Amino acid sequence: MVSDYLQTVDWSRAQFALTAVYHWLFVPLTLGLSVLVAIMESCWVRTGDEFWRRTARFWMRLFGVNFAIGVATGLILEFEFGTNWSNYSYFVGDIFGAPLAIEGIMAFFLETTFIAVMFFGWDKVSRRVHLTATWLTAVGASLSAWWILVANAWMQYPVGCTFNLGSVRNEMTSFWEVAFSPVAVNKFFHTVASSFMLAALFVVGVSAWYLLRRREERMARQSIGVASVFGFVFALVTAFTGDRSGALVARVQPMKLAALEALYNGQTGAPLTVVGVLRPAGSRTADDPFYFGLGVPKLLSVMSFRDAQAYVPGIGDLLAGNPKQGILSAAEKMARGRVAVAELARYRAASEAGDRRTMAAVGRKFDPATSEGEEFLSEYFAYLGYGYLETPAQLVPNVPLLFYSFRVMVGAGVLFIVVLGVVWWLNRRNRLASKRWLLRTCVWMIPLAYLASQAGWVVTEAGRQPWAIQDLMPVGVAASKIPGASVSVTFFLFLALFTALFVAEVSILLRQIKIGPDAAGNSEPQKL
Repeated sequence: MVSDYLQTVDWSRAQFALTAVYHWLFVPLTLGLSVLVAIMESCWVRTGDEFWRRTARFWMRLFGVNFAIGVATGLILEFEFGTNWSNYSYFVGDIFGAPLAIEGIMAFFLETTFIAVMFFGWDKVSRRVHLTATWLTAVGASLSAWWILVANAWMQYPVGCTFNLGSVRNEMTSFWEVAFSPVAVNKFFHTVASSFMLAALFVVGVSAWYLLRRREERMARQSIGVASVFGFVFALVTAFTGDRSGALVARVQPMKLAALEALYNGQTGAPLTVVGVLRPAGSRTADDPFYFGLGVPKLLSVMSFRDAQAYVPGIGDLLAGNPKQGILSAAEKMARGRVAVAELARYRAASEAGDRRTMAAVGRKFDPATSEGEEFLSEYFAYLGYGYLETPAQLVPNVPLLFYSFRVMVGAGVLFIVVLGVVWWLNRRNRLASKRWLLRTCVWMIPLAYLASQAGWVVTEAGRQPWAIQDLMPVGVAASKIPGASVSVTFFLFLALFTALFVAEVSILLRQIKIGPDAAGNSEPQKL
C-alpha cells in the first residue's frame, strides 16, 4: 500500500509539473503583450494615425492565439488541486481557495468580458471605448496573475492563518496578511515584470525578423521602439525584484538558498558563485562540491542579509543543526513534528471514544490564547510537516537542477538588459536595420526568454521540495489516495494534448507572422 501511494505521489507531481510548464509557456506573453497592444492602440487614439491601428491589430491577433490556449491549460491546472491533491485542498482549502475564487470571479471575469470588445468592437464602438476595453483586458490579466501568485506565495510562506483542531484544517485569520505578505507582493512584481520583459523580447524578435527580410519596416522599427523601452525598464525591475526575492528566500526558505548556491558548509561572508560545474553526487563533498567555480567574495551574504559579514547557513547546517547560529537540526525538527502529529492522533482517538477530558487537554495545546498553547504551537506544531518525513535527506532538493536553473535565469536576465538597451539605442538612431547579426540575435532571444522564464519557475517550485506547504505539509501527505495507474494514464493524455496545443499555437503564430499585419483588416477609422 505504501509503495502504491508513493507511486501516486510521484505521478501526481509529474502531472502537475507537466501542466504548470505548459501553462507557463502561454502566460508571460499574455501578460506582457496585452499591455504592449494597449500602448500601441493608445498611440492610435492619440495621433489618429492609421498605422498604429494596423500595428495594434496585428499584435492583438498574436495575443489572441496565445490567450485562448493559455486559458485551456490554466483551467486544467486549477482542477488538479481537487483531483490529485485532495488532502492538500482539504487541509488549507479555506486559505488557498480564497485567492483562486477571487481570481475566477473578479479578475478572470474582467479579462474575458472586455476581451470580446477588444477583438470584435473595432467598428462597433468609439475609439475611446475600445481603448478602455483593451486596457481593462490588460489590467484583468495582471489581476488574475496577482491572485494566482498570492496563492502560490502562501505555499512558500504560510501566514495569516490558524489551525482548527476540530476540523483538522488551517483556516484564514487575516485576508490582508495572506494577500499582501512580503513574499506575495515581491513575487507578483517579479513575475509580472519578467513576463513584460519576455513579451517585449517577443515583439523585438518578430520585428527583427521583418527587418531581416526587409518587410513591414516601419511597423518593425516602431514596434521595436515601443517594445525595447518597455522591455528594458521591466528588465531592470525584474533584476531589482529578483534581488529582493533572494533576500526573502534567505529568511523563509534557507534550504532553497543553500541548494541554489550548492552551499554545503555555512559561511560568514559567503561568496556568490557566478559560474561553476558541480561534481557528480557520488564524488561531491561538502568541502569540494565543484570541479571549478568562480565566485564573488561576500556577495551572497550581502544579497541575502545586506551584510558582508552575515552568516549564510549551508545544507549541512540545516540538516545537522548549528547551535551557535541558532539553527535546529533536522532530526530535532522531525522529533518535534512527530509530537504534534501524535497529539493530533490522540485528539482524534479521544473524539471517537467520546473522551472529553483528553480532548480538552489536547485542545489547550492548540489554543493560542493560552500560554501552554502558545508554546506548543511555536515549539512543536510549527514543525508539523517534519513529523511526516522519514529521513533528513528528504529535506534537500535537487541541487544540480536548482544550481544550473538559477544561473540560466540570472545569466539570461543580464543578457536581456544588454540586448534591449543596445537595440533601443541603435533603433533610435536608425542604425539597427544594418546590424544583421544583432537582428538575428534578437530572433534567438525569443526561445532564450522562454527558457529563462521556465528556469525561474523550476527554481521556485523545485526549490521548496519536499514541501507542498513550507514546513507544514510535505507533498507525500498532500496527494490524493487514488491509484497511481490512473494518474499515469492522465499524465500521458495531458502530455499528448498539451503538445498538440503547443504545436498548434506555434504553427498559427508562425503563419500569422508570415502573413503580416495585412490580415488584420483595414476598416475605416472610427470617430471619437
